[in-house]
Amino acid sequence: MSDAEPSRGQESPAKSNESGELVSVARVTRTRGLRGEVVADLLTDFPERFAALESLIAIRADGSRQSLRLEEHWFQGKRLVLKFFGYNSIESARELIGHELAVPEADRVPLPENQFYTWELIGCRVETVAGEDLGVVRDVTMTGSVEILMIDGHERELLIPMVEDICVEIDVARKLIRVDPPEGLLEM
Repeated sequence: MSDAEPSRGQESPAKSNESGELVSVARVTRTRGLRGEVVADLLTDFPERFAALESLIAIRADGSRQSLRLEEHWFQGKRLVLKFFGYNSIESARELIGHELAVPEADRVPLPENQFYTWELIGCRVETVAGEDLGVVRDVTMTGSVEILMIDGHERELLIPMVEDICVEIDVARKLIRVDPPEGLLEM
C-alpha cells in the first residue's frame, strides 16, 4: 500500500499465462519432515490471511496452475509450513519447490482508503498537474521513512517522493498518478 502517508502492503501480482488475476502470497522453498510438508517464504505483509484459507493456487515456472487444498499450516519463525491434501511424502512435496502460491486478486487483503499495493502502482503513467507526461512507474522503494516512485522517464530515471503535497492524485484503476513537483525536483 502506498499513498501520501508512507506505508505499503506487500503482495505481488502472480505471473501466469492463464486467465484470471492472482496475487502471490508465498513461495515454496523446500520440503520439511516426512509427511509431505513444505516450507514457504511469505510474500505478503498479512500472514494472518492463512487462517481463513482452504486452498491456494500453485503457479509453476511455466505459468501453469494447480489448485491445492490446504490441510494445515503453521509458522516456523518468519517462514510458513504448509501441508496440502494429497502430498503425503517428501517425494511428492518436492514437486512444489519453487512454486509461487497465490490467491485470486479478488481475495487480496483490502487496504484502507488511499493506500495501495506496490504492484498496483507499478506501470502507472505519471504526469504533472499541468499535463506533462513524465513516464511510467518502474518500482517503488523505501528510503528512510518516505517511499520513492522510480519512474522510467523519457530521457532519464526520475525519483519522486510519495508525499501528499507532491503525489496529489493516484488512480490505480486508470493507471495514472498526477504529481505537483516542487521547483527543481524534476531536474535532480
